[in-house]
Amino acid sequence: MGSSVRENPTPDIHIPEHWSEAAESIAYGGSTQTPPIAVICGAKNCGKTTFSRYLLNVLLSTRYTKVAYLDTDVGQPEFALPSFLSLTIVDRVTPDLKISCLKTLERSLLYGDVSSKTDPSAYLNYLFAIYDYYRKEYCSSNKKENPTRTKLPLIVNTPGWVKGVVYDVLVDMLKYICPTYVVKIGISSENKNLPAGEFWLLVRKDSRLLRDLRIMAYFRQCFPSDSDISIIKELEHSLASHCPYEVPISSIKVRHLHCEVPSSETFYTLSASIVGLAVDSEGSENLPWCLGLGLKRLQVPDRSLHRCRPSKKFSTMWSVFVIP
Repeated sequence: MGSSVRENPTPDIHIPEHWSEAAESIAYGGSTQTPPIAVICGAKNCGKTTFSRYLLNVLLSTRYTKVAYLDTDVGQPEFALPSFLSLTIVDRVTPDLKISCLKTLERSLLYGDVSSKTDPSAYLNYLFAIYDYYRKEYCSSNKKENPTRTKLPLIVNTPGWVKGVVYDVLVDMLKYICPTYVVKIGISSENKNLPAGEFWLLVRKDSRLLRDLRIMAYFRQCFPSDSDISIIKELEHSLASHCPYEVPISSIKVRHLHCEVPSSETFYTLSASIVGLAVDSEGSENLPWCLGLGLKRLQVPDRSLHRCRPSKKFSTMWSVFVIP
């Protein structure tokens, strides 16, 4: 490894010894016929970008004349403008690890926001599309398709958010890319770091699935216990054919939660959705006491509301709030 890169890439930036060892391990860890794919991840301000630039220099100073760089940080990208996901082919060492610069991009997609949590599905679709392009153009062994192309190593720089939705995005990214190296950079605040080990391979409970199963179990109470209903689609068919209770829309009050809906649109917003069923309370805040959930079938022409719900307190049905 060139000593200028390893020992003093930028005079006032200290490269820890374990960073140098990690970079060397990635650069020399395999055959040039199967170049490394390294994903750099960690909390905000942990040094991901600095390490990515350093690793880029090490790869270019040792075994490779070009390195592919997949930038997934739409908030603070390395070579592109904010809100872009991009792939860049780099063929020169970065002389100053403190300074980022715009480069000509090999491929880019405009995501249109600075956080993946705004639209995780679109973000992942864009990311996978760019990675698939890298696999086809710079990782494929098909000489007929790309006779002049050489296989290139790949560095993947990631955003600094490691909790919530963005954590799930990172897990999906790692599962799809299947990198040969994952570099996790930690900070002193342990609760802000990524989980130990190969966290993306851990079997985690799917919270959305658990919520769906809980709601399914709730509405299944509408039917006898020996009914053959074991999957959501069977429950949907059973509920669709279930005889509902009919309530005039004029006899209830409607309160929308977390949004405002014009009165002229109320009937349309109530169609085919789950609502809370409640009665007036006598408290000073006039908050309705919720009795359970219901499914709405709304018939707009005669303004009558049809509902079915798993409850035996049918006498309270005429004095309920329907809460979308």
